[in-house]
Amino acid sequence: MEDYNSLLPGRQLLEDSFYYGEVETAEEVHEEDAYAAVFLNFTLIVCVLLAYVIKKYRIYFLPESAAAMITGVIIGAIARFFVRDLTLYQFSPEFFFFVLLPPIIFEAGYSLDRDRFFENIGSITLYAMAGTIISTFIVGYSTFYARKAGWFTGISDTNPMESLLFGALISAVDPVATLSIMGSPELQCNQMLYSLVFGESVLNDAIAVVLFKTFRQYYDPDAPDLTADTLPSAILAFFTMAIFSVFVGVGLGLVTSFIYKHSTIRNIPKLESTLLFLFCYCCYALAEAMELSGIMALFFNGLVLSHYNSYNLSEESLHSTEQIFATLATVAETIVFLYMGMGFFTNDMDHWELKFSLYAMGFCIIARIMNIVPLSFLSNLCRKKANKITWQMQVVLTFAGLRGAIAFALALNMPGQNASTISHVTLTICAITTVICGGFTERMLGKFGMKQGDKKALVEGNGNDTEDEDDDDETLGLFAIQTNNSDTVQMAYDGLKGLWADFDFIYLRPLFGGSQHILSPRKSKNPGRVFGKEQEDGLGHYELGNMGKEGQKEMEERDALWQDDE
Repeated sequence: MEDYNSLLPGRQLLEDSFYYGEVETAEEVHEEDAYAAVFLNFTLIVCVLLAYVIKKYRIYFLPESAAAMITGVIIGAIARFFVRDLTLYQFSPEFFFFVLLPPIIFEAGYSLDRDRFFENIGSITLYAMAGTIISTFIVGYSTFYARKAGWFTGISDTNPMESLLFGALISAVDPVATLSIMGSPELQCNQMLYSLVFGESVLNDAIAVVLFKTFRQYYDPDAPDLTADTLPSAILAFFTMAIFSVFVGVGLGLVTSFIYKHSTIRNIPKLESTLLFLFCYCCYALAEAMELSGIMALFFNGLVLSHYNSYNLSEESLHSTEQIFATLATVAETIVFLYMGMGFFTNDMDHWELKFSLYAMGFCIIARIMNIVPLSFLSNLCRKKANKITWQMQVVLTFAGLRGAIAFALALNMPGQNASTISHVTLTICAITTVICGGFTERMLGKFGMKQGDKKALVEGNGNDTEDEDDDDETLGLFAIQTNNSDTVQMAYDGLKGLWADFDFIYLRPLFGGSQHILSPRKSKNPGRVFGKEQEDGLGHYELGNMGKEGQKEMEERDALWQDDE
């Protein structure tokens, strides 16, 4: 358990002063903390200005997250030599998980492009769940047997569960740097590729945390042998934790939407926004208190609130909450990468294992390839020819497997006597992938034709980077039976989608909120415009609860077309 004094920098500094024979007053302690706060705040301002310069001048070789991390390295070096108490300059995993992470995860779910996300849900689930499990076991057992062979030190050679814990935490993909480049409008990144990278990264973090928590429950340094009953029970506990986490997030999202739908709190925008924020944080805290995954619960909570509750908000609160959550997420991400950079100097530097870091980096690359390539093959069995995950996409997906803050935070919570070494190895891998892989993202997109309109992608990639073809639905994902009759499969998928839309429109939206302007598909004379392939009118698929001005405009256009048909 983390020493509570680490959360009280003033108290720790006062105790250190007594130890060294220097009695400081409370005012002096407060003054030193104030100086540190000013210094860190000024550093954050510098990081935000650097992000502005990077975006304005399109400096693709230096992502914003990498710039923040490099700034943190410089600040950490200065603090190491000129600051006596480094508590305020050290990365705190509890502060990260309970203060910085929630706004990042909720904003990801709340602002998610649900249309593209659910079109690729089969592939995203494969990469996030099966891929993370594959990566965990490949990295974990490779690390264990390499250590057993004497290739490096720094981790147990008798307890495979410690290596599996390391495999789980290092499998947390956090491609913030890659996505910041891919999201640049001027690059016109392939939208299906962006959706796959973004969707995998959000769900992968939750899966990795659940795996880490599950393995930690079975970690026993006094009983290093891995019994035959341990792994099956651990996997069962993993799926149980994941499922109940989703239930918590969806359940609280529905409760929140019901309260907003059947009350007049929208008449008081200040309380309306405040209550929404408190419900969101309550979801995360409740899941963590129940020893579930707060990340997974909060992500699905954001999806539910975006689908239902966004229509219950007043116009003022709708726009203000979007901006508030986006701002909080940006600030939190900047703080995270800044503190990761400072960690190179402000944390204990006596347990740095270079060989371990290099081997672990190699294992991560092998594991990434071993889950992207075969899982893409399985996914392509259920996708249309024009919507395949091409080998170019697979290369970029492999390259986008950056490691970030969640991996480092989990490493700081690592049990056992090798925790310090593992945290340093993790930080090294995070820095290398963020700076190098993030910096080469733009070149990789150009090299492999992953920009919209690239002729190479059109010829070699089966044309799947055009907007019309990218909007073709993924079929039934993993649950479809491969058939030569694609129309039959498409009709089955459209039918399932239509049943859900009927149920949602007739039973759920009256209870929890949502647009009442969308006609029930069974009442429309042309349901193909809602659920089928993109028609000549260019409207695309039925979108589950599109939010904001763009969604309202699309609904009005659909209503007008349906009225014209009548």
